[in-house]
Amino acid sequence: MNVIRCWDSNDPLYVDYHDNEWGRPVTDERGLLERLCLEGFQSGLSWLTILRKREAFRAAFANFDADTVARFDERDVERLLADASIVRHRGKIEATIANARATIALHESGTDVAELVWSYRRPDQPAPKSWDSFQPNMTEATALSKELKRRGFRFVGPTTVYSTLEACGIVNDHLADCFVRADVERERARLG
Repeated sequence: MNVIRCWDSNDPLYVDYHDNEWGRPVTDERGLLERLCLEGFQSGLSWLTILRKREAFRAAFANFDADTVARFDERDVERLLADASIVRHRGKIEATIANARATIALHESGTDVAELVWSYRRPDQPAPKSWDSFQPNMTEATALSKELKRRGFRFVGPTTVYSTLEACGIVNDHLADCFVRADVERERARLG
């Protein structure tokens, strides 16, 4: 049987990510913070680079536990800049810490990251038939980007936010003939 995926790859890590993770709903704070920060780290790099370093990122950033990362200080930034197992970019490292602090500030205002991010879920759009003709609807991503920035998040431009919406199942951009698309739609439907 010929399995149709959204993209071709011979890398088992990338295939597994597509088949079992990309586009499947993420509703927990840690998972959303991780993906938002990793999408920021990906900016200018390939996603496969980030996937290969993901376990190192998790170790370096306390598994993206907002309470722990929010307490990181300049010594931690210097430690992370010396860590060759992750992407060593001061702005992205500092943004991850700022994003954890902004997550804590959301708690203090009576909301959480999941509530905020999922409030930008849009009505389902027709499935893209190919990447050649695909034009993402950036309306929600642009609005969420502005709101996240207003709340103290960093490295969350509209493209990074849109990629996060895709990765977390808030938007289902699996191609129409992708074998995963229907499963993702069922998972999203269960959320209401």
